[in-house]
Amino acid sequence: MSKLSVFVALSAAIAASTAGADDKIRATLMGLQEVPSVSTQATATFEAVISPNDDAIDYEITYSGMQGTVTQSHVHVGQRRVNGGIVLWICGTTGTPGPAGTPTCTSPSGHFAGTWRPENVQTVATQQFAPGELDEVIAAIRAGVAYVNVHSNLSPGGEIRGQIRANRRDKDKDKD
Repeated sequence: MSKLSVFVALSAAIAASTAGADDKIRATLMGLQEVPSVSTQATATFEAVISPNDDAIDYEITYSGMQGTVTQSHVHVGQRRVNGGIVLWICGTTGTPGPAGTPTCTSPSGHFAGTWRPENVQTVATQQFAPGELDEVIAAIRAGVAYVNVHSNLSPGGEIRGQIRANRRDKDKDKD
């Protein structure tokens, strides 16, 4: 094997391992991250993996201790301390059903897992997100301007919230 072949193979391996690290995302949800902040004992963890082709996101969320009845959960595009539009649904209820096929939320705890694809992206006209623009949602997630939250009847704007972050940044202590 030539030196050039070894170099190319090594470079590709390094690039693949670096890209893989960026594809894992997560959030820890709590009431104090909501806007405005909410006093609640509820918590949740959200973990997801963006596919290598950026054409899907496999996700899992587990929440517990919700003080109100859960009405909906989803991903929004918005930086810290700012509310943004819904781009991806996790669960809904009769009163807030979400798009066709959205699972029904459970209370006071829940566990949901699934895969989002371009057809799951919701329109947020005021933020210029159009249906099918999963690549734009992924860009927002990687830029740190997306969050996941769980809403309840006691906190219609959201009872718990967490900013989505790439694992590589999880090593940094959150200063907010």
